[in-house]
Amino acid sequence: MIRIRGTAVTVVAVAGLMTAAPPAGAAGTGEPGAPHGVHLLVNSAYGNRPGELVDIDLRGLKRSADVTVTSPLFPRRVRLTPYAQDGPGHHARPAIAMTVRPGTYPLRVHAGGRVVAQERVEVTAARRPEFQVGTDGDVLRPGERLGVSYDDLYPGEQGEAFTVTSPAFRKAVRLTHDPAGGHWNNPRMFTALTALPPDVKDGTYKVTLTGDGGRPLAEKPLTVRAARPGDSDYVGRARGPAFFPASGRPETARSHGQTAAAGGTVNVLWRDSSPDPGEDERLTATSPAFEQPVPLRRDDSKAGDGDVPRYYGPARVRKDLGAGRYPVTVISHHGRVKRTAHLLVDAVEPAAATHDGPRGTTLLAVGGTGLAAVLATAGALTLRRRTAHGT
Repeated sequence: MIRIRGTAVTVVAVAGLMTAAPPAGAAGTGEPGAPHGVHLLVNSAYGNRPGELVDIDLRGLKRSADVTVTSPLFPRRVRLTPYAQDGPGHHARPAIAMTVRPGTYPLRVHAGGRVVAQERVEVTAARRPEFQVGTDGDVLRPGERLGVSYDDLYPGEQGEAFTVTSPAFRKAVRLTHDPAGGHWNNPRMFTALTALPPDVKDGTYKVTLTGDGGRPLAEKPLTVRAARPGDSDYVGRARGPAFFPASGRPETARSHGQTAAAGGTVNVLWRDSSPDPGEDERLTATSPAFEQPVPLRRDDSKAGDGDVPRYYGPARVRKDLGAGRYPVTVISHHGRVKRTAHLLVDAVEPAAATHDGPRGTTLLAVGGTGLAAVLATAGALTLRRRTAHGT
């Protein structure tokens, strides 16, 4: 309970929202002659910094163009705007003057030549500009999203173009803000949301903030490390890779002993009971035996329905490959899971020359009546061999 001009007023504060509600039998918020049922809500009544916005919401007063607010917080009288809909009410979001010193200040609402509601607003000291990358001390995983912000609500700060760069990012990231104060009550908060590349290596990276003209303003460290066995977020329930023939079925796939011919095609299969979001478009199998990396797509057929999603894709084996055993690798879960299996490759012998046939056979190029003579001779030779063997 607090008292305003001798009248008890119940104050309810929730997350910085202060509501002044009149007691039974009082008019408005305790102001003499104030209309009954008028309620003043001041969002961000506590802990404001100079330059922050104060959300003023007056409910219960009929539409009027002559509703204003006065306070030492503001350099001039502030006019409240009537609601276009949602019942009777008036609203404004003025900024506290940058010159206001720490303290608690009165805020009064005027209508019809009298004060109809009032409140008090607390102001704290100004704070130096603050650059934030994720949460201090956090270790991020490859592929994880993180927020970047720059709060320069401080006297004399006027920059408008802020960018962050880092060896951990694929490209520079531009920070943006809403000039109308869309980021809560801070009209000078610049933010961005970005994602680390899935293949970023473990390490500590420098993140640099630059302002207008590329002028360096601040730096922050960023630690990246893929999850490992024993970590709470390690995911190791993937199975594969396995292989099955181009004309075969995924159910026949095997991780060992599968053979493919050089220049031929073999399917690569991968199973994962808990794939990361987006991996349906990201899984790839690589091998020195393949002509190029192989995208693995989720099996959305009826046969692929089940508790463990499966992914596969056709791989073209290099033609110039010698016989041998070749590794095939799939990396998933933003680099946290890596599995390798081996594919056996049979080399294809060079094509036989035109004068060579099956072993022990001679091919003759003849035509017309010569072919009949050859066949007759071959028949006579066969007859002689059978007679010599008693058959």
